[in-house]
Parts: sequence; C-alpha cells; structure tokens
Amino acid sequence: MSAELQSNAELEIAHVLFMDVVGYSRLLINEQSALLAELNQLVRTTPRFRTAEAAGKLIRIPAGDGMALVFFSSPEAPVQCALEICKALQDHQHIHLRMGIHSGPVNVVTDVNDKTNVAGAGTNIAQRIMDLADAGHILLSKRVAEDLAQYAHWQPRLHDLGEIEVKHGARIPVFNLYGEDFGNSQIPVRIKQARRLFPGQALTVAGRRRRNFIAAALLLLAIAIGISSWVYFSRRVHHFGGPAEFIPQKSIAVLPFDNLSDDKQNAYFADGMQDDILTALSKVSDLKVISRSSVMQYRSNARNVRGIGQALRVAHVLEGSVRR
Repeated sequence: MSAELQSNAELEIAHVLFMDVVGYSRLLINEQSALLAELNQLVRTTPRFRTAEAAGKLIRIPAGDGMALVFFSSPEAPVQCALEICKALQDHQHIHLRMGIHSGPVNVVTDVNDKTNVAGAGTNIAQRIMDLADAGHILLSKRVAEDLAQYAHWQPRLHDLGEIEVKHGARIPVFNLYGEDFGNSQIPVRIKQARRLFPGQALTVAGRRRRNFIAAALLLLAIAIGISSWVYFSRRVHHFGGPAEFIPQKSIAVLPFDNLSDDKQNAYFADGMQDDILTALSKVSDLKVISRSSVMQYRSNARNVRGIGQALRVAHVLEGSVRR
C-alpha cells in the first residue's frame, strides 16, 4: 500500500466489492479449501485487480467463504472487477458467487496479525447488500448506482429494487446490476420475502417524495373545496330544448394535470398525480367523482373550465400543474 494512502488512513472513501461462495457450507473441508484456492487465483488474474494492486490502491481481505476487495481509485473499479470475475467464471461454472458493492468511509487499520485491514461502514454495508443476493447477483448501493448512472453505458443495466431493511434495522436502497452476459436478472429471494411481509414499506427515496407530494396535494384539495375557492357552478343548469336539471353539490371532476417540467418524459408523473387524487376522492361514499376516461378529452392548456363543468354536470372542477 502506498505511503500517501497510509498517511490519510483515518477517514477515506473506499469502493468495496464483497463476494462469497453460495453453497460453500455444504462442501467437504477439502472441497472448500480447493474451491477457495481456485477463486483466489481467478480473482488475482483479473486486470482491474492487478492494476489497482500495482498502484497501491487495493486492500484484499479474506472473509471465510469469500473476500472483500477494497479499492481506493474510482467507483467504477469494483464494478469493472466484478464484471471481469463474471467473465472468468464462465470457465468455472461450479463456482457460484454473489456480490455486493458499496462506496463509503473506512478506516485503514493494522489487525492482530500485523496486516493491513479496514473497518467501517464502507465494508459493513457492502457485506449487508451482498447478503441480500442469490447466486449470480451483483447488487449495488444507491450511492454506487448514482455514480454509474452518470455514464450512458451503465444506465440500462441498473435496476432499482427499492429500499430494503437489513441488519440492525438499517434501510438501504438497493440496485441490481445485470446485462446480457453478466449478473442475475431475477429479484433476490430475500427481497421478495421482504416485500411480501412488509408490503408498501420498501419505498425508494423518490417514492417517499412522491407520497409526501400527493399527501400535500390532497390536503390542499380538501382545503380548497372547503372554502369554495375552486370554480363553483350553480346547482341548476339549463340545456337547450330541455328541462332544468340539478347538479349535485357534492360532485367533482379532476382534469389532467399540466406537466411544467423541462423534461417532457415526466408527463407520467403528472398523470400519476391525477390518478392518486381520483383514487382518494372515489373513496368518499357520497361524492360524485367523474372518471378519468371522461376527463382525458380536456387535456389542454386552453380550457373553458365553466363549460367543462357544465358538460360533465359537476359543481367543482380541479385543475392543476406539476413541476418536478
């Protein structure tokens, strides 16, 4: 390890690849030893491992049935190394690995054997993410995924699994990395079980923001209706050539929300806002709510709101806009 690395060892950001062998405990002792020796040799021959070690930017830590590779170069280093290991495993298909990757703070320490080791959240979280994986999975923390997402060639290979509860109640957003010739596209069994036991709790950060935004929108809607600050129509509407008809006071139409975001791809978010408000309002038993399909024809910035209310025969019309 380089002198520069040692001099600043108390607080450093490391990029950690944690891996272990699935099914290791079922092997006989001599089979375990032979498999680990084979895995160590395979990992040591990968280009990313050799480059980082030659530059003094790598610490390798044995971990029983696997190992941790701690890189001090770039967030891509452990990911590239994981892909190189996957490629090498094509000729060693009896070795079933799972991997977890995280970037975080570590302390470089000297262990009881007078060897360089690391401790800290960087390695702990990488191991907990790996523990969620099945054979073939390469799971990433959100921090690593966000770093990779800055590059176009990584974006289509990053798949959000949501926020998962791990050891000591910590909740970690996890991503699955896979492509045509690496990784495992299946949802890990432990994550499937967590979703069944705690449905709706594993929200991503974006999901929590959206939930809070919807709650605020519904609150504003209730206040607005309460003080009649939305467009109000008379309960009596006359139609040409026909008798007068009454419009229920407890009736509302929610028009499609305008997307004011610069990214036009966020139109789905505006539609989601409309859907969630419609769903909430429809649970009010004595409130007449016009269906979404009936109001979609009014998706336009130039609206005659009073005319729409008369056409739909409602006393209240809600229109709005969304900007992310």
